[in-house]
Amino acid sequence: MKAIRIHSPGEPEVMQLETLDDRVPGPHQVLVRVHAIGVNPVETYIRAGQYAMLPPTPYTPGMDCAGTVQGVGEGVTRFAPGDRVYVAGTVTGSYAEQTIAEEHRVHPLPEQVSFQQGAAIGVPCTTAYHALFQRAAAIPGESVLVHGATGGVGIAAIQLAKAAGMMVIATGGTEEGRKLTLEQGADHVLDHSQEGYMDQVMDLTDGNGVDVILEMLANMNLGKDLPVLAHGGRVVIIGSRGPVEINPRDTMGRRASIIGCALFQITPEEYRSAHAALGAGLRNGTLQPVISREMPLADAPEAHRLVMQPGARGKIVLTP
Repeated sequence: MKAIRIHSPGEPEVMQLETLDDRVPGPHQVLVRVHAIGVNPVETYIRAGQYAMLPPTPYTPGMDCAGTVQGVGEGVTRFAPGDRVYVAGTVTGSYAEQTIAEEHRVHPLPEQVSFQQGAAIGVPCTTAYHALFQRAAAIPGESVLVHGATGGVGIAAIQLAKAAGMMVIATGGTEEGRKLTLEQGADHVLDHSQEGYMDQVMDLTDGNGVDVILEMLANMNLGKDLPVLAHGGRVVIIGSRGPVEINPRDTMGRRASIIGCALFQITPEEYRSAHAALGAGLRNGTLQPVISREMPLADAPEAHRLVMQPGARGKIVLTP
């Protein structure tokens, strides 16, 4: 089978397409024939050697994919060959024609959901759910600002928040991205490339401020987030690329909270709960991942360059 391999950290070109032996599942493992692969920003940090936890080399990158079950190991009871599934966390890496995952990391993919959409569920949708409901404890009737809403996590957050009965303000840096957020259910959209755009948040919330902010780039935005929080407001930091200066007094009178969100620290109970909710959203149509671009597996280096560029409009996926 074909798979991307990384033998040492570095630039995108360190990812090479190689031929490996077919995978064989062990006990409680599922072998999946991969039809689509999700490309996540975190995988670029790991590839470059700039992440807290690095796999031993050589390795096949990737966490998310969707496909059909090709085989199961001893003790697997939930899946059989031919089942359509999505995978949210693999043992052997997802940038390949085959992958192995532990049974609890494999989930049914409804017939109406494409393999490409299935590949966009794992990291983006789990992160959005975990941030919104498990870290921020958002509830129906609250207001949510998705700060940087046009990528995979942001689009999922809009859909999940609207399905739960929240008022959603989204930001985007391009006209196409802002239009996409409105199409996905955002009540209001702001241009975060304009000076003073955060002032509009207070107007849109009748001067009360926003209850929850999902922050994709805290090193740029956290100092601007805190003054527009409501009393008891929460900022959940999903992404940051460096340090930031804030005024702590902006949290004091509001009794505001700054909450970290790292998917690798999700508990088994939170993981199960999140995917139960995500599965329900896929079945009833309230969760519909948006695919911006589909590329062949051999173009993984270019996909890693694209996923880090501003102006995202959904999810990049690779196809073997």
